[in-house]
Amino acid sequence: MSHSLLPGFEYSTLTTRGARIQVAVKGSGPPLLLLHGYPQNHLAWHRVAPRLAEDYTVVLADLRGYGESRALDADAPGAYDKSALALDQLDVMQKLGFSRFAVVGHDRGARVAYRLALEHPQVVSALVSLTVVPILDVWAGVNKAFALNAYHWFFLAQPFDLPERLIGANPGYFLDWTLQRMAQGRDIYHPQALESYHQAFARPEVLHAMCEDYRAAAGADAAADQADRDAGHQLRCPVLVLWQDRPYAAASHPLTVWRSWAVEVRGAAIAASHMLAEEAPEAVLEQLLPFLHQVAQP
Repeated sequence: MSHSLLPGFEYSTLTTRGARIQVAVKGSGPPLLLLHGYPQNHLAWHRVAPRLAEDYTVVLADLRGYGESRALDADAPGAYDKSALALDQLDVMQKLGFSRFAVVGHDRGARVAYRLALEHPQVVSALVSLTVVPILDVWAGVNKAFALNAYHWFFLAQPFDLPERLIGANPGYFLDWTLQRMAQGRDIYHPQALESYHQAFARPEVLHAMCEDYRAAAGADAAADQADRDAGHQLRCPVLVLWQDRPYAAASHPLTVWRSWAVEVRGAAIAASHMLAEEAPEAVLEQLLPFLHQVAQP
């Protein structure tokens, strides 16, 4: 099985200690795990993954609850904490035969990626974060502009089943509104990728998982970040940060924030919307490839 947007990628479903995770794999070089964000699935990488697969063994995974991946027990306490989602990806890579690998994450995927690197530092050789800072710093920096622009952070985190019920009345409309807002109104999505996002979002269990993801961000995930900060834990691996090219206050600049979490951080601004890999794949690869070639050997 393969997808026309990802020629040559082989699909399978792997059972982890907490989920069934769909993955697509291609390549024969050093292992590289790519984790998508909200409200997408692994097809978010279709414009960069084929090029990366020329040099790396690229693993594209749907996060637990997203796309075609499902929790074994969606109602279990902590089922959508980032620590649990990170364990999924650790299990996936081990089942594929990789004991150490690089991770690239966008949006929610980047939050899973840095949690994986903090809690299992021996397995992550390098970390790349697209368009986000850690959850603890997001909450600390909330202001009027953020609240109006990132309204879903607050809405999806409301108690069950308020957001599920309201969005479920017209999930397609809500998804289109969200994707267009994240793309700043630009037409950047491939029709096949967009269709896949819609098919998944229309399923009540996927919508519920996304809400649980944001509920975790407001609770357990923020607490985990705070515990790491209090303990002085830092990311040991090299970190590359890519962000939207827009003004930032000095204290909230992505490099400033990430340098409080990691020993070695570099990065660059990309002239694009939040959806960097779908809107500006060449610019992302221009930063990603040299970094990975230098640091991502297993």
